[in-house]
Amino acid sequence: MRTYDLTPFYRSTVGFDRLFNLLDQAGSDGSPGYPPYNIERTGENAYRITVAVSGFAKDELSIVAKENTLTIKGEKVANENSKSEVLYRGIAARAFERAFQLADFVQVKDASLENGLLHVDLVREIPEAKKPRQIAINAGAKAQVIENSAAQAA
Repeated sequence: MRTYDLTPFYRSTVGFDRLFNLLDQAGSDGSPGYPPYNIERTGENAYRITVAVSGFAKDELSIVAKENTLTIKGEKVANENSKSEVLYRGIAARAFERAFQLADFVQVKDASLENGLLHVDLVREIPEAKKPRQIAINAGAKAQVIENSAAQAA
C-alpha cells in the first residue's frame, strides 16, 4: 500500500491537525474488522450506524459520545455458572471497541438493540448562527452635495 508523507502540510497549516490525523488513521490498517457495521444516511441530516453485536446483552454494551468521537464498547461477562461444556465456539464473544469520528454538529439522538443489531441514530443540527444566510444588497445612498457658504459668497 502506498504511504503519503503529510509533513509539508503540517508546516504550512494551522488548525487542521484533526484532518491530518484522520488521514493518517485511514491509511493505516490498524482498524479491526470485528464487529461488522454499516453506516447509512436516513435523511438529509440524519444518519444511522448499525453494529452487529449478536450475543451481547444490553448491559454488556456501552455507547459514549465525547467531543467528535463516538465509541461503542462491548464486553462479555464471563458465565461460570454454566454446567455445559463447549466443544466448539463459533460465536464470537470477545470484547470489542469501535470508534467513529463525527463531523461538527453531529449528535447522537437514539440507540436501540434489536435482533442482535445495535442501531445508533445520529442527526446533524447546525446552529442558526452557523447556517448560511441571505444578505440583502442595498442601493447606494445618493451623494449629497454640501455647498460651502464661503465659496458661494465669492
